Amino acid sequence: MTNRCPWAGADPQMEAYHDTEWGVPERDGRALWEKLQLDGFQAGLSWSTILKKRDAFREVFAGFDPEKVARFDASDVERLLGDARIIRSRAKIEATIGNARAYLAMRDAGEDFADFCWGFVDGAPLKGDGVHLPAKTDLSEEVSKQLRKRGFKFVGPVIVYAWMEACGLVDDHVIGCFRRAA
Repeated sequence: MTNRCPWAGADPQMEAYHDTEWGVPERDGRALWEKLQLDGFQAGLSWSTILKKRDAFREVFAGFDPEKVARFDASDVERLLGDARIIRSRAKIEATIGNARAYLAMRDAGEDFADFCWGFVDGAPLKGDGVHLPAKTDLSEEVSKQLRKRGFKFVGPVIVYAWMEACGLVDDHVIGCFRRAA
């Protein structure tokens, strides 16, 4: 039997996500942005809900291409609100469109999103103690603040910390998890 972090449960999709994605350092700026948007959609919901809808999210949000999403307009918002395959929250949909514009504004100002993200941890994942799993940290508070300063929404410190774990900026695999040593 493989020992995993307890949150992975017994759902094969969650186990696969835990085993192959969660906590793996993501260095691509576009992929980091996509994961941040998905974590924003997760607010108030379970990750398994988002994971089950991830392919649909990718389809309706043009592969999470910030250039394309930034051009979405009111008709796109209405289209997305009518699509039962995704989370139909106007605030989250509009935040994603705005976040695409913020991402592009950073790029246009010469600020690479991946460099921005990894700069908070000096380019290397922070290692949690494997016992205490905080919902947020002083660091996620600071990252959240800096993202909001750049125009991002749905990037509160709890969302940001979950995203930091998912993208490998923080390694919070618990003691006994086979991935902790990876």
